[in-house]
Amino acid sequence: MPVNSPTVITTDRVIIVGAGLGALYAALKLAPRPVLMISPEALGQGASSAWAQGGVAAAMDASDSPEKHAADTVGAGAGTVDASVAAHVTSEARRHILDLTTLGTPFDRNADGGYVLNREAAHSLARVVRVKGDQAGAEIMKALISEIADTPSVQVLEGVLASGLEVEDNVVTGVFVVDANQGSEPVLLRGAATLLAGGGSGGLFALTTNPPRVRGQVIGMAARAGAMIADAEFVQFHPTAIDAGEDPAPLATEALRGEGAVLINEAGARFMVDIHPDAELAPRDIVARAIFAQSQAGKRPALDTRKTPGAAVMTNFPAVAEACVRAGIDPLTQPIPVAAAAHYHMGGIDTDIAGRASLGSLWVCGEAGSTGLHGANRLASNGLLEALVYARTCALEIEAALPPATEPADAALIQLDLRAGGETADEAAVSELRHAMTDYVGVVRTGAGLRTALRRIAALEAAQPGCEAFLNMTATATLITAAALMREESRGGHYRSDFPAPRADLAKRSRLTLETALNIRAEALKDRL
Repeated sequence: MPVNSPTVITTDRVIIVGAGLGALYAALKLAPRPVLMISPEALGQGASSAWAQGGVAAAMDASDSPEKHAADTVGAGAGTVDASVAAHVTSEARRHILDLTTLGTPFDRNADGGYVLNREAAHSLARVVRVKGDQAGAEIMKALISEIADTPSVQVLEGVLASGLEVEDNVVTGVFVVDANQGSEPVLLRGAATLLAGGGSGGLFALTTNPPRVRGQVIGMAARAGAMIADAEFVQFHPTAIDAGEDPAPLATEALRGEGAVLINEAGARFMVDIHPDAELAPRDIVARAIFAQSQAGKRPALDTRKTPGAAVMTNFPAVAEACVRAGIDPLTQPIPVAAAAHYHMGGIDTDIAGRASLGSLWVCGEAGSTGLHGANRLASNGLLEALVYARTCALEIEAALPPATEPADAALIQLDLRAGGETADEAAVSELRHAMTDYVGVVRTGAGLRTALRRIAALEAAQPGCEAFLNMTATATLITAAALMREESRGGHYRSDFPAPRADLAKRSRLTLETALNIRAEALKDRL
């Protein structure tokens, strides 16, 4: 945290860190209570939500039910899902699809006016509600941003990055912010309450589908403030990132496999058929490891859309079509090269069923939090759903916890004077950190590799001890790696080749503080001596 006394701004507004789907939805649900949103990018840019292709999972068909959806969620989570949270989230799903429809989200509809539903991996039924094929995240964000523009209680500070939390007596009392694009002295914002909705940590890996800004900073700053972190080791690697040299890697949505696309290697062999009964629609961790194994063996895995869905790729999946065009790939005549890439963090800031963190006056929604919904392996398209449900849940809980607002809904706007100073993260160090995470904390892990990663993280951190943004990244990297080292088994998205089988006694969630993770890192450093 800053050594010098920062400028302090006190407001009656609720401070929301982040500007993705969860942040926007929570701001709307808090209206007319005044809200201040912290957005590193221009609103609508740089958020993982806007890049989400698949859609929102919800039991919308008469043959489906929240109970079936919850059962699939528990099944995919490899023994560590909190069943009460799964029941809570799936029971709320339909409400949010209808709410988003009312707000103007143009969900795909059939001739009878019903929602077009797609089946994705590990779902027993088709229940993923889509928008324009693969545009769900972008279109939902567009609808919410339009609504925000007409909501006078919401102020958005663009180009501003949260760098730390002020804590007194285990209660969060403020948020430190800096210029998101250049060094600046921090400003301390003290609000009525704090909601963290700033995304996950996929960008900590060199091969990722996440936006460049999503590198675990929010999880890291909460951990550095003393918050408990849950399930940090469980990172989901998407099997079908388009392997064409882009950073981040474009995503070939799972919906393509739901419509019949198959995975082949350079010899044209479908390798998933012999690995799992559901073949291409097996749980993501299984497909990701199969893709990784093919890549490691030099067999160049690819997604074959030539026969099915065929020409529909170009019209029904515009994001995929655009990525293929950029890469010079014709998906009608060529298989799309794919690789397993860091995509979603099941772990994060530990929250209870009401979205409360272990620190007082702190709530979390979206990928930054770990509610227990996803367990060791997120069910496809449950990510946007969880963000929606917990955005509303947190908004209701915050409203209930606070006295009536003293500022009007159209309260005077907060003006920031961010003065030059401070440090920005060294890009070479960030690149080295990301490559260490992919090389040693990726799809397949070993104890030796994890210890190597911890030593590299420690060295990088020591080289730039005054940069809060980088310290937030290395804190999250340390938590993921230490938790992975502690879990001496393979479960869901966490695979240890030196402990390839699951252990019944470890079929439970993990929790640790940054202090514990740093102690584990210190032991890894001793191993080198």
